[in-house]
Amino acid sequence: MTVLVSVAARRRVPLAAGVCLLSFVVFWAAQRGADVSMIDLMVYRAEGATARAGGDLYALRATEAHLPMTYPPFAALLFAPLTVPDVADLRGLATAGNLLLLVVFVRLCLRLIDGRGHAPVGGRRGHARVETALWVSAIAVWSEPVWTTLRYGQINLLLAVMVLWDLTRRPGHRWAGAGIGVAAAIKLTPALFAVFLLLVGVVEAVRRGGRTPAVRHACVATTAFLAATLAAAVVLPDDSRRFWTRVVFEAGRAGHPEQTANQSLRGVLARLLHTEDPGSWWTAGAALVCAGGLGVAVAAAVRGERAWGAAACAATALLVSPVSWSHHWVWCVPMALLLWTRAARRGGPARRAAAGGLVVVFCSYALWWVPHRPGRPELDQNAGQMALSAVYPLAAFGFLAVAAAVARHTPRGRTECPEGASGTALRRWRRSRSV
Repeated sequence: MTVLVSVAARRRVPLAAGVCLLSFVVFWAAQRGADVSMIDLMVYRAEGATARAGGDLYALRATEAHLPMTYPPFAALLFAPLTVPDVADLRGLATAGNLLLLVVFVRLCLRLIDGRGHAPVGGRRGHARVETALWVSAIAVWSEPVWTTLRYGQINLLLAVMVLWDLTRRPGHRWAGAGIGVAAAIKLTPALFAVFLLLVGVVEAVRRGGRTPAVRHACVATTAFLAATLAAAVVLPDDSRRFWTRVVFEAGRAGHPEQTANQSLRGVLARLLHTEDPGSWWTAGAALVCAGGLGVAVAAAVRGERAWGAAACAATALLVSPVSWSHHWVWCVPMALLLWTRAARRGGPARRAAAGGLVVVFCSYALWWVPHRPGRPELDQNAGQMALSAVYPLAAFGFLAVAAAVARHTPRGRTECPEGASGTALRRWRRSRSV
């Protein structure tokens, strides 16, 4: 029976690949038909050119929108190669690269979800998981965060892949943590994953004694972040000084916080209070959400639910960041997959509704149904408009509530099966005990 299932899954992979390719081609045509500017990609290109020329990165204003640089200077070093191809070729390469990264991202999400031994979404391991990754990618490309990421030529999928690459490594992997560290050197938000790993490691060390792999991963992430940041300081000393002493504290540099596209807690409070500066309300709220969200993430991870812990950490980072544009929410993909697998395993109308509701939220483009033209109309929203322009944070809070329930109902003694030879030996021992 296992052989028959494997053969059937292998035969379905070409169909899934064909549908995924067709979805990507239609998506590409729709993007070209909409005449997308890929404005953020042009900003990245200008930043790379400024770094090569030795100019002032944080005095730069790129494109017709006069957008500034908001990332650490290490990012500008990585953007320097973007100046080599012409603009038309660069846009094509960026779109193709992001579509490939989407498939890798979904594949890593499935690997993380399957890391505790559950059957992967859609069936057994191997071909079934490849097939599922292709089907999910064909659908996920039409979600608002992914659509907008490709529309602007953003790097969100790249950063997410770097983080998940770390979180799906075996516990003793030498470089596990490096991806998170480098991602944080490019953009600060992924640094919360290093804090998450450190807290998981501390809790596990207290419970079991000795140093745990999570602590090592956090240390590697910190080392990689410091190495990348110091390398940027050597090459771009003036820009590094400007960023770490001044620019990093300018939360309003990225744009007006009340903009509909800002789906962070700060954006919600700015619209709710009809002010461009929520001040202490946001500071207090962000501190509470960060503590609660990390608590949920750590509780899930130490009980063996690594995927729930990672997704809860991502939701927390997006909520507490001063600015979380809608295209930053590509982490909706693992959130939806986790809710889907939970509904598939346990059934029940409430679980199916939760999974379907999350998909609808991120595929409905509901946040753009409210006035968002120039003139800052978000400061005068009514109650219905506020609800629509807060759909992503509301979905994140709902996901954190489900993650907390999952962690609470997972037995404390449950742990992940080791990988490699030790995992094989453990499975053989369990089989022998059953016999």
